[in-house]
Amino acid sequence: MADIIIRDFINGEFRNVESKREPLYNPSTGEEIGSVPIASAETIEESIATAYAAYKTWSRTSIAKRMTYIYGMRDGMIRRAEELAQAIALDQAKHISEARGEVQRVIEIIEAACCTPAMIQGDVLDQISSNISAKVVRQSLGVFGGVAPFNFPALVFGWFIPFAVATGNTFIFKPSTQSPYFMQIMCEIFMEIGLPNGVVNVIHGHRNIPESWYEDRRMAGVCLVGSTPTAKAMAAGCARGAKRSMLLGGAKNMLVVMEDTNMDVFINNFLNSCYGSAGQRCLAGSIVAAVPEIYEEVLERMIEASKKVKVGDAFDPDVYMGPLISRKAVQNVLDYVDIALKHGQGCQLVLDRRELDLPEKNKNGFFVGPIIIRDITPCNPLFTTEVFGPLVGTIKIADIYDAIELINSSEYGNGACIFTQNMHYAETFSREVETGMVGINVGICAPHPYVPFGGIKGSLIGTDKAQGKGGIDFFTQAKVTTYRTYDPRGAQGQAAPKAASVRSCVAS
Repeated sequence: MADIIIRDFINGEFRNVESKREPLYNPSTGEEIGSVPIASAETIEESIATAYAAYKTWSRTSIAKRMTYIYGMRDGMIRRAEELAQAIALDQAKHISEARGEVQRVIEIIEAACCTPAMIQGDVLDQISSNISAKVVRQSLGVFGGVAPFNFPALVFGWFIPFAVATGNTFIFKPSTQSPYFMQIMCEIFMEIGLPNGVVNVIHGHRNIPESWYEDRRMAGVCLVGSTPTAKAMAAGCARGAKRSMLLGGAKNMLVVMEDTNMDVFINNFLNSCYGSAGQRCLAGSIVAAVPEIYEEVLERMIEASKKVKVGDAFDPDVYMGPLISRKAVQNVLDYVDIALKHGQGCQLVLDRRELDLPEKNKNGFFVGPIIIRDITPCNPLFTTEVFGPLVGTIKIADIYDAIELINSSEYGNGACIFTQNMHYAETFSREVETGMVGINVGICAPHPYVPFGGIKGSLIGTDKAQGKGGIDFFTQAKVTTYRTYDPRGAQGQAAPKAASVRSCVAS
């Protein structure tokens, strides 16, 4: 039944003025459950004007006062944690246990953002020259826009908004039209805690929203989590308008299994990495590489464990993996099975759970089960393409150096994980792989909230990463003041200045 009416949130209140709307679905059942507005040019303009006007006051609000609202966001999320998790499990269809975990992680990120006063402290360099000192402070920049993907509606909010507003900026957030329900509840929390009008605005729509930001003088910067092609397009737009940008792109992550691996540890992490969030996350493992000594054993254990993965409704407590986000996403996975086998060169489909026996209410849901293709090669499209689903390829490697070379050949550089008890392997892998995040005996190498999150190469367009000190640096700018002091008693006893053959280009 279509009863969830998603609304834009501008200047501290919900709006329901858009005549154009798109359906919102429950991927677990395939049912239409509501509708999402598609912002008009007038709505986009109003959101920018509102955020720009709010910035003038918000940026001058004391850091202590701003932090009360960040604490309020945290407390509001704790009060409504189960409701927020159920919103994610409904329209994004992440399994309810994972949805709860995502909400908890965002609470932890907000708690990290509560350290903002310490992280934006400046510096003073005293007596650079005679009676001259320098002061460095970090200040806000203005209005930021953020674009979120469908797969982590809460996490991306946490990466962007708490750090942006804590440092004195205002924000316009565009959730995915496929999973907007979490942010609607967050807007209710903003109202509950009395967040000043216009500090955070949420509007829904498509590419016309960020395209309106690039050359608007009122916008200071743009943030994205999405695909690499989208990140590159946004980088070009931001360059035209001289906008600051934080653009996290795509990935293709490998799990490397060495001969001394604790196999039980690997299998538990493999299941979470490859099938958690139905494989729809930027740190999902989608290639498993093992050395010859244990390759067959690894593959056998993977198949055995994957057969036991229960697929079904996101709210079913006995289910391990929920559906994909849409029928199009399911079809993309099915297409890549065919593409991988067509480019075979010896690869084989060894686990095929494309057809599932589901309860009647889930028959029209967007489901596909675990799929494993063995013996893929580096030239197989499955080795190089981010499929975003529970499709796993395996490859045999000669040794750790072979694995490192394969990882480094990728256009992406998001994450890579190795399973070993050998410290030399671990240190060599950590040092040599060209990825922004590395895991040792963990399948999801997502950093905790206190340190930056992000890849390198094609996985991060630009240099700024999310959360931690990296997030603080992105949302602030350094300003240096050079100042001279004079003795109020005048120049008594001071010699008159002499002509110099060399004049400094800095204050002296």
